Parts: sequence; structure tokens; C-alpha cells
Amino acid sequence: MTMPTHILAVGGFVENEQGKILLVKTQHGGWVFPGGQVEVGENLIDALVREIKEESGIDVTVSNIVGAYSNTAQYKWHDGVTDIPTKLMLDFTCKPIGGELTTSEETSEVEWVVKERVLDYISQLAIRTRYQKYLDSKGHITYMEYITKPDFEIRVDRNK
Repeated sequence: MTMPTHILAVGGFVENEQGKILLVKTQHGGWVFPGGQVEVGENLIDALVREIKEESGIDVTVSNIVGAYSNTAQYKWHDGVTDIPTKLMLDFTCKPIGGELTTSEETSEVEWVVKERVLDYISQLAIRTRYQKYLDSKGHITYMEYITKPDFEIRVDRNK
């Protein structure tokens, strides 16, 4: 049996005391909430804290998981050659505890955005959908399967 290969990623909805959400503008994906891939041997929380710090300059504490998402689309990376495997993304709520807003190699802009205006920034349908699920969660954990290529399509949508 061949062992499956998946990308494991984490995302953080960082909300400050003024009710603003931390967004970063990436080189390839436009505006998103911060996060990224979990490295080999790294736990989920450490990965999320690291990714948020790297992309935004903000230090956080991670609170609760709010969503689990499977992107089962198979497509090519930005280089047009590398195959992208199935992705599992886990989204968490976070609180800022320090740091200064700053950009990185991965981000060209970083901003605190009023919660109600976040969807004005985000253009990717998968990211918009995950943010809306966060807003609607009411303490429930969402599970969703979707594909992003060739077009965004929700295949499974469950709240637990």
C-alpha cells in the first residue's frame, strides 16, 4: 500500500479587543487570514503561532478550533509543474498578545480590518466561505469538503 500524501495547513482568525480581524495580502492569493503549512515534526498550535508571526509580525495565543476543511482538488502549483495533493486545513480563533504589524517575504500588506468589512477584502471563494463559517459558527465546528479548481465547488458542508 502506498501511504497517502496530504498537505496539513492551519489558519488563524485573529481578533483584537476592538473587534478587528487580522488580514494579510499574499503574493499569490490576495487578502487572506494568516496561516500556512505545518512543517514535519511541528504541532498545529506551534505552526499557527509561527505562521501568524512570520506573515504579520503579530504574536498570538491560539484558542479554539472552528473549522476543518478538505480541499480535494488536484492541480498544479504556481510553477505549472508540481502536483498539489489534497489539503486539510484547520482554522482556529486567536487573540493578539504583542508584536508589531509588519510585512514579510510572503506578504505585501498587513492590516487590522473591521469584522464587517473583511469580505470586502477577500476575493478567493474558499477563503470567503471559511471566514463566513467563522462568523456563523456560534461555537460549532464546521467541516467542509470543497475543490478550488477548475472552479470553487462545495461538496460536503456539515456543522458539528
